[in-house]
Amino acid sequence: MKPSTRRFPGMLATLACAAALGIAPLAHAQAKKELKISHSAQGNLSSEHHMVAWVFAKYLADHSDTLSARIYPTSALGDERAVFEAMQLGAGASCAVAGTAILNNFSKRVGVIDLPFLWTGYDHMNRALDGNVGDQIAADLEKAGFKVLAWTTNWGARNVVTAKKAINKPEDLQGLKIRTIQSPVYVETINAMGANATPMSFGEVYTAMQTGVLDGFEHGSAVVMSNKFYEVAKNIALTKHFLGPAVFACSMSEWNQLTDEQKKVVLDGARMASDINRALAPVRDQQALEFLRQKGMNITEVDTTGFRQKAIPLQDKIAADIGATDLLAEIRAAQ
Repeated sequence: MKPSTRRFPGMLATLACAAALGIAPLAHAQAKKELKISHSAQGNLSSEHHMVAWVFAKYLADHSDTLSARIYPTSALGDERAVFEAMQLGAGASCAVAGTAILNNFSKRVGVIDLPFLWTGYDHMNRALDGNVGDQIAADLEKAGFKVLAWTTNWGARNVVTAKKAINKPEDLQGLKIRTIQSPVYVETINAMGANATPMSFGEVYTAMQTGVLDGFEHGSAVVMSNKFYEVAKNIALTKHFLGPAVFACSMSEWNQLTDEQKKVVLDGARMASDINRALAPVRDQQALEFLRQKGMNITEVDTTGFRQKAIPLQDKIAADIGATDLLAEIRAAQ
């Protein structure tokens, strides 16, 4: 999937105005075919997933006479795994924006792009996904029933967020119940870091933190901010164990119903949304961390040397287990 060279100053201006005014998803012409876009985050533009969906909906409104998009945030159509399972069957959502980790459950080789301490930065990740690595994984996902429209990115590396106990050194994680994604790669990584990995639907995390079912969870700073987790958590440890890509994908059933003209406008809209998402990623991550400091969260640096030393053999093991040794080699070569 080749990178787009599209310029988008007008869309950025519109995005800024929408964020300032709190504009809701667009109304749609009655005659248009409506695409249902699902994601698990809050329905505001401080969320990277909602921003991708919003830009896409705006693009369709401006460029298509036959298509529109309606956004279903906060897991309104079900948790991420349930949404993708329904999409495989041609039911529920037409498309979804999500972190790629959940797709490990449908195509094992996707796990190679979610390995711990894998990416040196956004540029490294984007180069790999816009090249053969992204193309190969997209082809695997197509066989599983999903059409990848664009690779996007989560805003910021994933860190450990805890309700009470501050994490100042790796040993502080020992035995803590830390929520992670329902993905074998994520579970194995969090366990290797010394915590007790606890897979759980994202929509359940806030209450689980509030009631003490969880000691913490791991996610990016923008997600902590947009979902107001600062209300139930006091600490962020900058472990930066995952710099996670995300994906905008549709069900193959929905995709195959589109005309060639509709497919083109859908791909163009998705790529514009991806361009903007990627451009904003470094800025939004830092803005979110500063916001969380102002909300009183304790943000600590953690020496991750030990984690990183363990990461290389763990990367090799997981890549071999999922049949993605070749893709891991390409990713490392792209540094």
